[in-house]
Amino acid sequence: MPASYLEAYRSGRLRESIRRVSAWMKKCTLCPRLCRVDRTAGEKGYCRTGKFAMVASYGPHFGEERPLVGSKGSGTIFFSHCNLFCTFCQNYGISHGGEGEAASPGEIAQVMLSLQQRGCHNINFVTPTHVIGPILEALPTAVENGLTVPLVYNCGGYERVQALKLLSGIVDIYMPDFKFWSPEAAREFCDAPDYPGRAREGLKEMHRQVGDLVIDEHGVAQRGLLVRHLVMPDGLAGTEDVTAFIAGNVSARTYINIMDQYHPCGGARKHARINRGITPGEFREALAAARRAGLERLDDRHRHWVSIEL
Repeated sequence: MPASYLEAYRSGRLRESIRRVSAWMKKCTLCPRLCRVDRTAGEKGYCRTGKFAMVASYGPHFGEERPLVGSKGSGTIFFSHCNLFCTFCQNYGISHGGEGEAASPGEIAQVMLSLQQRGCHNINFVTPTHVIGPILEALPTAVENGLTVPLVYNCGGYERVQALKLLSGIVDIYMPDFKFWSPEAAREFCDAPDYPGRAREGLKEMHRQVGDLVIDEHGVAQRGLLVRHLVMPDGLAGTEDVTAFIAGNVSARTYINIMDQYHPCGGARKHARINRGITPGEFREALAAARRAGLERLDDRHRHWVSIEL
């Protein structure tokens, strides 16, 4: 299955998306924050990012979902800063701290090509929402120099459908989080009470573009939607509602990773409700909720302690 962006490059659709994103960045409305700053002139809004993306690190990653990792790893590029800034971010130094260095589109293209040369099965853009522009600008150079592996859009789920439509026919695999069902929780921990609605709209648009996850004969993802949901203490993530929505309104064939790795990071210790990890019982209940909803394609990389009775 050829990568979608190859046809977008040939047809001129990629060029048109680059033109439109560049225009949007002059009064930035790429994400729901709607900062309307001129990022092409170096102005910075909520995401603290101007014209150029900042790259914190890159390399083959073997801790991602099984269909992304395969035998040679997922080619991850971690972008600095974010449009969401969760209080409890597991990559707090990168998102809040801004660790990393500015990279031109040409440099991003070279990173993509180097990851492909190292055998990575895909290019995995981690936290790409606020840097759609630089990513798209990098693609023509990458394509002209031989990039062919699928592109993964690995985001927090706080998206504008209008911006996602600019990626239609370019992104091969969407991997959004669905963090919170409750607007109150999203307000408290992400300063984004509209997050649940944006996530619901975004997942439906992503699925419209790429469909259910397609995995080849080697167990490697080629195209489709893969959703992540981090289980939170005391049910704060709203797992039962999230999984019911996905099964009923997106697709019961959605591949989903119910994640067990929450632990207090960054500013989480300032919030009593999230100042602890989850229990094995909480995680088992989250998996059970997904299955009750009718979701059967669950990523199976779970820690051994899930089966331990407390």
